[in-house]
Amino acid sequence: MPVEQRVIGGGAKIGGPKIGGAKIGAPAPEPEPEPKKSKKKLVLIAVVLVVLIAGAAAWWFLLRPSGGGAAEPAAEPEPEKGEVLAVEPVSLNLADGHYLRLGFSLQLTADAHEAPDPAVAVDHAIELFSGRTVEEISDPKKRAALRDELAAELSEAYEGEVMAVYLTNYVTQ
Repeated sequence: MPVEQRVIGGGAKIGGPKIGGAKIGAPAPEPEPEPKKSKKKLVLIAVVLVVLIAGAAAWWFLLRPSGGGAAEPAAEPEPEKGEVLAVEPVSLNLADGHYLRLGFSLQLTADAHEAPDPAVAVDHAIELFSGRTVEEISDPKKRAALRDELAAELSEAYEGEVMAVYLTNYVTQ
């Protein structure tokens, strides 16, 4: 006697469509493409990281508070003022045939042992002011900068015995 075999399934017939699937013979659906990583996103992330690292490095080396380790050296106290040495006015040649009548005084420190020779100061003043234009030396800001530059040169030339220069005669022609 023949034996009948039955397959019990979810109601699908042999050769019929799959349960929850497409019909047999129908083209298979294309798989959804995976989202591609954008090169723009990667570049943006790299740029942001570089900027953050650069900012952190700048803060670390320039702006961070110094630790309790090495203390910064204290600023040198300003020396005590001594006597004021007046230097005779001199006439200096400027550009375009003009002249400057320059008189100044030297503020000496209290540590100055004796009055320095003013010839060195006059020489530095001639080097600094000669050949400049009237417009250049007439500007108050430029005049103050020249005075401060002369004071720095004289402080070095007189080995710290001159601490300031005062312009006492300043006439252009």
